[in-house]
Amino acid sequence: IVIDNSIIQNTTSWPFVEARKLLKDRQKIFEKKGKIILQTGYGPSGLPHIGTFAEVARTTMVANAIKQLIDIPTEIITFSDDMDGLRKVPENIPSPGMVAEHLGKPLTAIPDPFGTYESFGAHNNAKLCSFLDDFGFDYEFVSATETYKSGHFDEALKKVLAHYDAVMDVILPTLGKERQATYSPFLPICKKTGVVLQVPVIESNLDADTIVYKDEEGALVETPITGGHCKLQWKADWAMRWVALGVDYEMS
Repeated sequence: IVIDNSIIQNTTSWPFVEARKLLKDRQKIFEKKGKIILQTGYGPSGLPHIGTFAEVARTTMVANAIKQLIDIPTEIITFSDDMDGLRKVPENIPSPGMVAEHLGKPLTAIPDPFGTYESFGAHNNAKLCSFLDDFGFDYEFVSATETYKSGHFDEALKKVLAHYDAVMDVILPTLGKERQATYSPFLPICKKTGVVLQVPVIESNLDADTIVYKDEEGALVETPITGGHCKLQWKADWAMRWVALGVDYEMS
């Protein structure tokens, strides 16, 4: 089968529309690093589902369109937000009472109710990879827990701290009054309980890369923002990952 290249260049099929916009906006960046990085996200508080499939499938369609338009390698990162705190116990798991004892902790710090992996997050990550592998997707799996704790995000996190006020100026207008009063882009992991805390930052120390917050008992606590001692709220986290992982494209 011979495909008319003019059809490829002019088609209004949405993956090609997205691909052409991407190539126009970021060509110099592609040429410098020699590849195009696309990202998809997964929240492993539950098992992967049709929405997970759709996000990876649609992103793969854009990657395939890119390959028809330009000769450059593409890479799809499937990022798991497995450091997020568990907000509620899923209804379709065994031992819900055991999991309930760990509400608020990162998913990778909660025991696996299925008893097969080192954590609930690891269980769901494994299911995700198995699910995608069954469909033959080409992707690189990345864990939030591993990237935060390994220090891979440290330099980007320092940039967020250095531009803390500017980040707040972007986010606060998008929130309600009650949420504005407690919002911070940084979510510290409580040293006592292991819970991901949503608390306002009292002060920051750029020289030491630390923040100070009030814990659940009202005591002032200073903690590093690096090394997995904090994670970011989702909007700030999303943007930070694009910088730290060199992401060129992600659907929203």
